Amino acid sequence: MAVMAVMMLSCALRIHKPLTLAAWRGASALMPARVGASPLRGGVGRAAMSTSAAPSTRDLVRTALTTPAADVSISTAATGASDWTGDLLVVLIPQTQSDEALHAELNAELGALDAKLDGTLAAVIVDEAFKGKAGESKVLTLPRKYGLKKVAIIGTGKPPTDPAAPPVGTGAKWGATLASIAKAEKAASAAVALPPGTSAAEVQAAVEALYLGVVSDDRFKDLHADALKTADERMLKLKSVQLLMQPSADTAAALGRALALARGVMLTKALVNAPANYITPTTLALTASRLAADHGLAVEVLEREQCEALGMGSYLGVSQGASEPPKFIHLSYKPKGAVSRRIALVGKGLTFDSGGYNIKAGPGSMIEKMKFDMGGAAAVLGAAQVVGELKPAGIEVHFIVAACENMVSERAMRPGDILTASNGKTIEVLNTDAEGRLTLADALVFAEKLGGAPDGPPALDAIVDVATLTGAVIIALGDKYAGLWASSDKLSSAISSAAASTGELIWRMPLAAEYGDQLKSPIADLKNVGGRGGSSISAALFLKEFVKSAPWAHMDIAGTVWDDKTNAPTGYGVRTLYRLVEEAPKTDFK
Repeated sequence: MAVMAVMMLSCALRIHKPLTLAAWRGASALMPARVGASPLRGGVGRAAMSTSAAPSTRDLVRTALTTPAADVSISTAATGASDWTGDLLVVLIPQTQSDEALHAELNAELGALDAKLDGTLAAVIVDEAFKGKAGESKVLTLPRKYGLKKVAIIGTGKPPTDPAAPPVGTGAKWGATLASIAKAEKAASAAVALPPGTSAAEVQAAVEALYLGVVSDDRFKDLHADALKTADERMLKLKSVQLLMQPSADTAAALGRALALARGVMLTKALVNAPANYITPTTLALTASRLAADHGLAVEVLEREQCEALGMGSYLGVSQGASEPPKFIHLSYKPKGAVSRRIALVGKGLTFDSGGYNIKAGPGSMIEKMKFDMGGAAAVLGAAQVVGELKPAGIEVHFIVAACENMVSERAMRPGDILTASNGKTIEVLNTDAEGRLTLADALVFAEKLGGAPDGPPALDAIVDVATLTGAVIIALGDKYAGLWASSDKLSSAISSAAASTGELIWRMPLAAEYGDQLKSPIADLKNVGGRGGSSISAALFLKEFVKSAPWAHMDIAGTVWDDKTNAPTGYGVRTLYRLVEEAPKTDFK
């Protein structure tokens, strides 16, 4: 039954135009009602165990494709802080060097509110030694006579020394702090008294952080747990946030961008967070089809036979050990009006990586986290959602994912095998756990051929791949910075600038030709691994072999895809990729 369901889905996904929403729902409806103990493939998930019957594949697909969302309204209002009533009023205070300066700040911006509260704010600043450090906060419970249940004072830190610096960090910090306080205080309504002159960029960053901070991913918890809550418990969720400031066109645009970006990041986080028995190549393809249906994108999903016809032996070599069929996903966005730039975003889509015969084993192998090995694909699909919502002008974008699993079986590729990629290059596989670059190789060849003549110049202005590619980049840069390699200084600069403007950290690494000898094979054109030293560099050099002449960049997000402190995905890459897309019509990548 499960095999039949996958076959039916495979037929449904052989499409070369956007699915309608009805058609997408129909693909899900094709699934049989019961599939024994296999949620798409694998053991029964916790969500499924909440009933005595085995889960339906249809329900499992629906769970996998559900993106957690915040049911919260965020708007601006020209209401003064002293006139607002509700559950939680937030006051923002910058860091200064003295109590007198804090008093001056308070008196200048919030004197009326402090007077209404009989000097409570000023007293707290002194009594609690509040300094306004970034993320510092105090919450006050007030008597009912004030019309406010609680007031929170949040520090915004020191003003930036460079006035031109984007205020992303400031906004993101107080937005996240507000979300945390609102949840802890069980506030249904909240407002933020914004200081005059607060920029649209700060508002955007804060709203993104706020939205993401109030979302909980409970898809895989007991499906009936909510039914056990009391009516009061169900109502204790943040429903509305008002930004107390003069409404403007810039602020309205910032709110729209913030919510679109937050939804794109949330999609990425949801895909990365879902276990591999829910997010398979098939459900990734369904996600792409849903995006196409919802946002008017074109979608093409190539099956194994079509990939074979294109000579994608490198990609198919990785997938051949898995029972899950590979899905080669190609989404595309074309704007209304003239197109001045065309770019491709390519994401590594290993929905699970066992390591193959070079199996991940022992402490530090992180095999239990290898659901996040499709973090690059998730970032690309998250960016596709944002592009679909905001519809930037003048830029054509292709989103490409070679989705598959890297498993161990009698059919799996073996160490020592030689694969032939779609550009004719042969690859000696010395390590089956260096599989991501093998899938990306054929994806990059496919990307560069889009719209161009077979022997002519590339039609694309830039190709950017995003991948959880190497552990070596974590050793080099830790878990805060992604690594960046690029064949074009202008493209590298554009990506670095995009990242800086969004608060995502990235560091350019050398595309050192001196390490190219590490990839030479005595019996094939290339080896798939170099030496231990500089292995993130040799991995980038390997990818470069599959791009002829288009400006190309590689982002290694192995360290930034997951936050070990919160044990949750970060959604890294969506903001940078969208900013790159948005600025592309004004950018020369060559």
